[in-house]
Amino acid sequence: MRDAGTATAAEEHDLLGEPVDGLAEALAPVDAFDRSLSGGLARPGPDQAAALRELADAVAATPLADAVCEAADKAAAGAAGEDHLLALAAARTALLGAAHDALTARADEVTGRTRTEESGYTAAGPQAANLLAAARSWLCDLARTGWHGIDHDLVAGSGQVISAMLPDPELRRAATLLDGFAAELAASCPGASLDRAPLRRWADLWARGMLLTVPGTAAASAPETATGRLLPLGVDVQEHATAAQAQVHAVLEPADGSTPRLVRASVSVPKPDTVLGAGLWQLLRPHMALLASAAEGRCMDVVDMPVTAEGELLWDDEHARPGEPADPFATARVVLPTATAAPVAPLDRHPASLAHPVLLEDYAAEQDDDTLTFVLPGHRLTVDTDRVPSAGPLTPQAVAASRACIGLLRWDGGRFLLQPLAVESTVRRKAVALHAGAWAAGTTDKAGLRAEKAATDAVAVLRERAGRLLRK
Repeated sequence: MRDAGTATAAEEHDLLGEPVDGLAEALAPVDAFDRSLSGGLARPGPDQAAALRELADAVAATPLADAVCEAADKAAAGAAGEDHLLALAAARTALLGAAHDALTARADEVTGRTRTEESGYTAAGPQAANLLAAARSWLCDLARTGWHGIDHDLVAGSGQVISAMLPDPELRRAATLLDGFAAELAASCPGASLDRAPLRRWADLWARGMLLTVPGTAAASAPETATGRLLPLGVDVQEHATAAQAQVHAVLEPADGSTPRLVRASVSVPKPDTVLGAGLWQLLRPHMALLASAAEGRCMDVVDMPVTAEGELLWDDEHARPGEPADPFATARVVLPTATAAPVAPLDRHPASLAHPVLLEDYAAEQDDDTLTFVLPGHRLTVDTDRVPSAGPLTPQAVAASRACIGLLRWDGGRFLLQPLAVESTVRRKAVALHAGAWAAGTTDKAGLRAEKAATDAVAVLRERAGRLLRK
């Protein structure tokens, strides 16, 4: 992973496979708390009380100690107020943040990557305290009831406050999270019929929602501007029933000659559930010219493009124009090893948010049932082929037959995994590359063309129906 897969003495110990100091100790109280949250905190049993005490003990050496200790005692007695539940959410978030930092440090050690220091954050704008309080009250009701106690009436209680929050730009982040959370809960009602609840995911959404109801926690770093050459590495495509996102990972070469930096640019859109596969590009393509450039293997020249301290480009097509051809694998071999990574915002520090761009070469691929593993000097890295999107030509079979791979190093299921973004193979002595985002600029693939046509028809029908409703 360091410079085209060359192993160092440190890597011979397989740092990606070795336990991370303190990680298990940080995650065990989180898992225990998540189990207690599932049963509800209105009438906690002995196991739940023990889990709450474990959470408090885990943060005993931090500034949260007193507040969480009191909150754990109150919750164990079934008398937790909103402030107590907020303290428990903060403790859980802090432990996951510590786990994220430990995993990031391990990934940086393996890849040899340096990271810029965290900058200050600007205060959030004026927020409607009454709406935030109403949202927090609903979340507290969920915590007291537990996942197995939810019903349609409880979940529907969020509808009015979410509708009031969505139009406010300052509250939209919290409102969007709560809207998606409520939709997932509604689809699982009644909770009494659940065989198994997604404990970690729902507890993540609950805790994040609780913190976002505190004015100021959504504060962002003051954006700067970036000028230089943007070299795409790959496109991460994520698809859900009602939404889709494309995130371009790239290296920015500043025009002033300073150190290259890792950046990313994202576009998210709502979508009908009938739009699938390559049809996603019909919805995503018009919102960001970078997608077409990445698909065509071109860089982009950006001028005064807004960028956050966390490396997120606030994309605006007016600040960019297509540049010269730029092979992502050449970028990964030459520029990526010298690029610095951005810090992560406090609320985004979570093991699931890890996404470290890496280049792997000269590996052996081992296939065991449905599990693909890349074997390198000093490393065995499982490939997460489930993340290969259907919206491009990249397939698990192509990944298994490759000799070079640009991917994202992630953490899931207690281990590091590789999410492929692009692969390179040798066909008739020629290098052939396949990219997950290759169809962003259009495709001649028959299946891709059918999906694009179906998406065009579906979107046209929906627009016509929306127009009729607006005319009434």
